[in-house]
Amino acid sequence: MSSLKHIPLGQRIPDRLHAVSCSLPTMRAVVGYEEKHAEITSQLTSGYPRFVVHPLLRAAGEQLLAAAGLAGHDIWLASSAAAARALADHVGAPARVLDGAALPAVVHPADEGLSTKAKKYLQHTGTFLSSREAEDHLVRAGRLRAAEHEVLFAGDARAEVLGRVAGFYGTTPDNVLLAPTGMNAIHGALRAGASIQRAAGRTKWVQLGWLYLDTIALLEKFTAATADDYLHHDDVFDLDGLRALFEREAGRVAGVVAEVPTNPLIQTPDLPALHALCREHGVILVVDPTITSPLNVDVLPHADLVVNSLTKYTASEGDVILGAAILNPASPFAPALRAVLAGCLEPVYPRDLARLAAQIGDTPRVIATINRNTAAVVAFLEKHPRVTSLHWALHPESRDNYQRIARSPQSVGSMISFTVDGPLAGFYDRLRLPKGPSFGLKSSLICPFIYLAHYDLVTSDDGRAVLAANGIDPDLLRLSVGCEPADDIIAALAEALD
Repeated sequence: MSSLKHIPLGQRIPDRLHAVSCSLPTMRAVVGYEEKHAEITSQLTSGYPRFVVHPLLRAAGEQLLAAAGLAGHDIWLASSAAAARALADHVGAPARVLDGAALPAVVHPADEGLSTKAKKYLQHTGTFLSSREAEDHLVRAGRLRAAEHEVLFAGDARAEVLGRVAGFYGTTPDNVLLAPTGMNAIHGALRAGASIQRAAGRTKWVQLGWLYLDTIALLEKFTAATADDYLHHDDVFDLDGLRALFEREAGRVAGVVAEVPTNPLIQTPDLPALHALCREHGVILVVDPTITSPLNVDVLPHADLVVNSLTKYTASEGDVILGAAILNPASPFAPALRAVLAGCLEPVYPRDLARLAAQIGDTPRVIATINRNTAAVVAFLEKHPRVTSLHWALHPESRDNYQRIARSPQSVGSMISFTVDGPLAGFYDRLRLPKGPSFGLKSSLICPFIYLAHYDLVTSDDGRAVLAANGIDPDLLRLSVGCEPADDIIAALAEALD
């Protein structure tokens, strides 16, 4: 009998204290989550940690406020003292660093506008405090009896993770730098690249195609002068157009950010040609291969700097948030990037490293299983009459580009994006698969990605026009295929499609 079943609203996925996903089993729950309806949000035990403040962070914050006599204030816990200072500067007065606190914290009088500004900053920069660090603080403060039991790596966890990640990329550990989140790796890469290129009068950054929402937010909000310095090149396949952009900007472009493949349309540019074009014009190329993982695509030789969410695939149990930035030592930018990049990244909490190190050795086996399952699920969906569009690594429009960098013909990753004929809720609500954000877990996960990532666009005519211009259907479903038996995953999909 299949182990796949409906998971109740709000239950963690997996059912552990530090889980990175949370069940949103119906479209009503998805909409209620986005619109902050109390009958939905009150049932959430957790959520993706950069979007939902972890319960342990809330508890630690309340304890710090009580100790400081600041009941009624809002508090935000950051990954370091430096991150707390940056947050306070970003939010502005009356926000301030909570001096003398046991954890890096910023406080301000309760104010919805200030809270939104603070939360978005922490989300986009990936600088929330680790939930494990909050848990350990609560144990020391006597608020928890003990930390949750979990398997941790017994040896040198940092060396284990660095060595494994370096091996995935075919490089050496000295070219790998760790970050507490994938988004912090991206934020650090942009900061480092900007600091190098600014001296040469290069301040403009190019978004290649439709990227993950927080990467878009970083480019929109954290370039020096957004109106002038944030550039779109919407077609990942149009390198002639990108060349024309470089020539038009005449030496003012600092860098290009590319997901290879993109999220959620899984489009792959001609990466070697893109890299050669950037090299010709003195432009830093930052590549994010998280969607299919570096075990499936060989991107480092064709990038100056790679950023990677280790939450996906390497932390396949689904209970660790971590990231990495990987230098291409052959890049002409490598010496300068090496000198500044570490100072642009946040520290990693040791228990998170120990938890990741306990899982990371299983990554090749997990990815091999996922790759086989994904191919089988695609073969089913491609033939089903109710599936109206389907995107995956080997979609015809970018198959050739993907295969140029694929490590094997079977290297396809977990991601499938598709639409179905008929009401979205009718399919989604019936589907017996875990439903929530994230991907690259042993567990399959599906979500109405555009509703979760771009609800503001889904719910306005102008926003839907923006999505349409980028070839994105608001009802697009993003399925991350897991390690369950492929026949079970297919049976669950067939049942919901009937």
